[in-house]
Amino acid sequence: MRAVMTVLVAWVSLIDGGVAWAKADESTELQLGSPAAIASGVTYRGFSLKGAHGRAYGHLLTVDLRNRRVSVDLLYAGAVGARAKVSQLADRDSAVGAVNGDFFNIAENQHPGVEATGAPVGPAVADGHALKAAVPDGQRFGPEMPSGVTTEDVFAVGTDKVARLDRLALEGSVQTEDGELPLNGLNQYALPVDGIGAFTSAWGKTSRRRATCGTDRDRGAPCSDETYELTVRRGRVASVAGRPGRGGIAAGSVVLVGREEGARQLRKLGVGDRVDVEPRLVGRRSGALRFAIGGFPILRGGRLLSGLDAATPAVRTAAGAADHGHRLYLLALDGGASYRSGLTVAELARTMRRLGADDAFNLDGGGSSTLVTRKPGSAHSAVRNHPSGGVERAVPNGIGVFIRR
Repeated sequence: MRAVMTVLVAWVSLIDGGVAWAKADESTELQLGSPAAIASGVTYRGFSLKGAHGRAYGHLLTVDLRNRRVSVDLLYAGAVGARAKVSQLADRDSAVGAVNGDFFNIAENQHPGVEATGAPVGPAVADGHALKAAVPDGQRFGPEMPSGVTTEDVFAVGTDKVARLDRLALEGSVQTEDGELPLNGLNQYALPVDGIGAFTSAWGKTSRRRATCGTDRDRGAPCSDETYELTVRRGRVASVAGRPGRGGIAAGSVVLVGREEGARQLRKLGVGDRVDVEPRLVGRRSGALRFAIGGFPILRGGRLLSGLDAATPAVRTAAGAADHGHRLYLLALDGGASYRSGLTVAELARTMRRLGADDAFNLDGGGSSTLVTRKPGSAHSAVRNHPSGGVERAVPNGIGVFIRR
C-alpha cells in the first residue's frame, strides 16, 4: 500500500447483492470498508472516494495470485460476436468473482442496414487460446486513449500466474499456391482498409459485413463497395461470395473477408485452390498468456500515463496489478442514481495507485460497469454495484476469478 487509509465507511447488503451506503465523512478523500472473504485468496470490500465532481462509491475485489487454488481467465458468451450479463457469464463458468471487460461495437447508427456485432475492440485470449485481434485505432469505441496507447494494449495474466500489461499484435499470413498474402484481422468487427481478415468458429453467427465498414481513422465512414469472401475448409477454398455473409462457421474452417485491395487479391482464388491461413497473436513481453483482455492502460510502474482525461467523470471499471503482478485488483464504481457522477480517467488511475496498484487498466464503463461475487457452492452470483442503467447490460467479455476445489 502507498498510503494508510482510514476505515470509516459502512453499508448493508441488499437482497439483490447491491450495497446501500451509509453517509460518508466528506472530509476524508478515500475510505475503505472492511474486507470480506469471498473464497480462499479472494476478498471483497466497498469504498468511498471524494472526487472532483462529488463523492463516488465503488467495489473492489482483491485476488492473491500466489494462492494455488486461485486462477483468472476471460469470461465470454461462447462467441466473440455474442453478449451476456456479467452475472450470467460468472454463473455459467462458476466464477467466484468477476467484472465486465472491453469496450465493444455496441451500435451502428452511421451504417444503415448494418447490425452491430457486439464484438470487443481489443485482443482477447481465453484459456491460453487467441480469440481475436484488435481493430484499427480509429474504429474503436470508448473514451479517448492516453498518449502512446493503441487498441493492441491488453491487461493479461500469464501461465506463470503473473498479471501484467502487454501489447498483442496480429502476425500471420494467407499462403496460396501463387504466394503469400498479408493477414490483417482475426475475428474483429473492423478490418484495415485494403485488408484481409480471418473469421473462425469462435466468431459465432454474427454478420461479418461490419468488418468492411469505416476506415482506419473514421469509424463512421461508409462501408466499402469492394468486398469479397471465401471459405477455406481442409486447406482448400470451398466456396466464394461477393460480399461478407453471416451464420456459424464450422470448426476447422476459416472464412476470409477482404476489402479493396484485399478483396482483389482474394478474387484471384477459386474453389479448390489450396490456401493455408496462419493467424497468431504476438506479445511484447516474453511468456505465454493464460488470458488477455482489451481496454487501455492508465497506470504503468506507479506512474500515470500522459494524456489521461481529467475532465469527464463517469462510472468506470478497472483492473490493476501489484506486488510484482502477484496481486490483482478488480474495481467497479457504483452507478446508483444519487452518486453516479463517478470519476475521471485520471482520478481512476490515482485511485488504483492509492489502493496499491503499480499497473492499472481502464475497462468499459457507464452502463457496462458491473462487479459480481459468488460464494463457492452458491447457484447464483450477487451483483455488488448498482448498474447505472438500472439493470445489468449484456457485454461481450469480462474478467473471471476461479477457485479450484
